[in-house]
Amino acid sequence: MKVLVTEKLADSGVELLQKEFETDVLLGLSPEELQDRIGEYDGLIIRSATRVTEDVISAADNLKAIGRAGIGVDNIDIEAATKRGVVVANAPESNTVAAAEHTLGLMLAAARHIPAADVSLKGGEWKRSAFKGVEVSGKTLGLIGLGHVGAIVARGALGMGMRVLAYDPYVSEDRIRSMNVDRAETMDEVFENADFVSLHVPRTPQTMGLVNEATLARMKPTAYLINVARGGIVDETDLYNALKAGEIEGAALDVFAEEPTTESPIFSLPNVVVTPHLGASTAEAQDRAGVTAAEQVAIALRGAVPTHAINAPVPVGEGAEFVAQFSGLCESLGRLLYGLTDRPGENLKIEYRGEVANFDTRLLDVSVQKGLLASMVHEPLNFVNTPVLARDRGLRVETSRISESADFTSLVVLRLSSADGESVVSGTLVGPRMQPRLVGAFGFDLDIVPEKHMLFIHNEDVPGMIGRIGTILGEHGINIGNMAVGRGEPGSRAAMAVTVDEPVSDHVIETLRSTPGFTDARAVSL
Repeated sequence: MKVLVTEKLADSGVELLQKEFETDVLLGLSPEELQDRIGEYDGLIIRSATRVTEDVISAADNLKAIGRAGIGVDNIDIEAATKRGVVVANAPESNTVAAAEHTLGLMLAAARHIPAADVSLKGGEWKRSAFKGVEVSGKTLGLIGLGHVGAIVARGALGMGMRVLAYDPYVSEDRIRSMNVDRAETMDEVFENADFVSLHVPRTPQTMGLVNEATLARMKPTAYLINVARGGIVDETDLYNALKAGEIEGAALDVFAEEPTTESPIFSLPNVVVTPHLGASTAEAQDRAGVTAAEQVAIALRGAVPTHAINAPVPVGEGAEFVAQFSGLCESLGRLLYGLTDRPGENLKIEYRGEVANFDTRLLDVSVQKGLLASMVHEPLNFVNTPVLARDRGLRVETSRISESADFTSLVVLRLSSADGESVVSGTLVGPRMQPRLVGAFGFDLDIVPEKHMLFIHNEDVPGMIGRIGTILGEHGINIGNMAVGRGEPGSRAAMAVTVDEPVSDHVIETLRSTPGFTDARAVSL
């Protein structure tokens, strides 16, 4: 596989890629050059300068993963990437310390007029009285967003004796209390009460223009606005008017609606501190971002789900690692369900029972669908495009959770129904190594480790059936690895699940089906 790096990356990140993949570092490609060359690459790593548009993705015939060495992904067409099954992953924690430190630095620079005083003194002036500032100790810092960066900013502010008031509806009450932060019930509460307002939200259609004429009017006339998040969150025209009219005391900005920019009316105001998007510009942050992006692309190219995937269902929160261990089992169960079904089916029900039911299982939902569709579609499947393809095929997916499981600590049950009836398979993980086990199929209880090549048989519950299957497979040179038998009432019906060392041909299947005592036989490849 080949990986393209279009912007400066830490040497350690490039070396990580070169161990597994052919890696080209081509800096400064124009949009046209990128579009012309992207077709030969499986992975792409960028920073903020490279724009991955729909046209670029359309030309990327082999592209499987895009790694963004940083947090923001607004320079990538996520929708187009998702439709093409391209995983997009970023490095969300790589520059959190750098961005938080820059936020605090800008707050102090604005409060104490440090940049203006520096320019004045270097210009031969000694004007102490002209640059009288305000202390931050005892003041209220208002945070819009309390994610990774916001939390570090809060700690720094508390260390300087500030009160922190934060608005973030997605943060629990327990976490708010543990951070010694006061919760604001609305954003207006922050704007109206804070002496310094700092923004820590992503740039989305919902946050564009979040700070505007109306919100600025709610701020104290002595308040300062700080933005080290993303450009476009602040309406720069409204901010310019408010600053010029003295409606707020000052502002400190690191990001702008259009970048790069060297001309803005805001730059002419004496009560504004500006920097050219330096929030992540530390040597440490740049190295971390590059290495993380390289790791994420490498993971995706190996066929796994990167932990920082933007458009794939990554388990989050408590139990994430535990849930991820079920992914392979769920994909095998999906493949098995298709192999044991005459028709693909229209309704898929996924039941999670026991411990696994208590956690985020979105990754497992997609794993099941990925296995189910593997023999139905003629294009590569991954954790990005599988839900789209499932919807396109009219598959309706339902999930349910039962916190208790009678026989297993955790159990996954799949039910695929169509007009012809319902097929059911179930599986679990056992032991300290979390080994996958198939524990139910054909309506029978079984116990067998899923293997690459399997054979499933319906038979009469009479003596000699196990011997017959061994004889037939032996005559065709097929070696049995393992076998599990399930049965109903004695003398009624039974089923066998058999693992074999090589694929079972259609001729062998027909031989089994025509042998007295066998009512059905199916070969399944996992």
